[in-house]
Amino acid sequence: MKDKLQTVNLSTVSEFVLVGLSDAPEVRFLLFVLFLITYLATMAGNITILVAIITDTHLHNPMYFFLGNLSLLDILCPTITVLKMLEALLLENKVISFTGCMLQLFFFIDVVGTEIFLLAVMAYDRYVAICHPLQYMNIMSMKLCAHLAIGTWVVGFFNSLLHTSLIFTLFFCDSNEVDQYYCDIPPMLAISCSPTYSRELVILTVAGLLGSSAFVVTLISYIYILLAILCMNSSESRYKAFSTCGSHLTVVCIFYGTTICTYVRPSSTYSPNQDRIVSMLYGILTPLLNPIIYSLRNKEVKSALKRVISTLRYTFSCTKVAYGAGASY
Repeated sequence: MKDKLQTVNLSTVSEFVLVGLSDAPEVRFLLFVLFLITYLATMAGNITILVAIITDTHLHNPMYFFLGNLSLLDILCPTITVLKMLEALLLENKVISFTGCMLQLFFFIDVVGTEIFLLAVMAYDRYVAICHPLQYMNIMSMKLCAHLAIGTWVVGFFNSLLHTSLIFTLFFCDSNEVDQYYCDIPPMLAISCSPTYSRELVILTVAGLLGSSAFVVTLISYIYILLAILCMNSSESRYKAFSTCGSHLTVVCIFYGTTICTYVRPSSTYSPNQDRIVSMLYGILTPLLNPIIYSLRNKEVKSALKRVISTLRYTFSCTKVAYGAGASY
């Protein structure tokens, strides 16, 4: 009878409460405004780059194909977490259902995992472009690019499926308060009343293997790139090569550093305050910075954005003239 009652108690959690943000009204309003502006700027920047890549034929090459995938991921990443956070800040609704929490964690880990692998693919693309420029278009064919892009999404999906199934087959009985502004692996492990050692071991092993393999590909690619750049005779060529890869390297350093700090470690080292700051770096700041870094440091993207804006202005003016003529008639 006791075991039966214990089983019932273990399965009573049907919702979670996200307690990772301040309850003070003045702080809450300030955070709402700050995160809303950040989210809107992130959406505007990434959507603009995505539209430029799709519509401008000058950007129809492997590098920008992968950049388009990155922009899509940077649209999805904050949308998964920030919208719920804005609701909690504005309406004080911090409750999220068990299913909602599970889906949020699944899609977030899916997007983050996919981006880790995509950054490795982008590093390889830059290696081929700089170290084998004459063979670049033959090696990085659209077929190979499509396979690489699809591969990153598929690996990210199954990686997330494994992590989510490991977390949401745990029991949650002592507390349903998640000390984070969204559902994530470390805080979910922290509030579980089930033994977590074996699951943590699987999570650390899988995250370590996949993360380290992506990091090794990136590291080796950039070692070869650096050697190739140092062997260039022209200082102008060296500057152009550094400029091309500088933006990608900046994103890689921020993203890999923060995600490794979050996921490749035991739950005993979990620190809610530190984790909130670190998660904001890769979940909110990186998606905001990506369009800024790529557009401000890349002449082709800036030129494409100018062409898109000019086209939109021309279309708008033509529509306005046509509407005015129709009204006069």
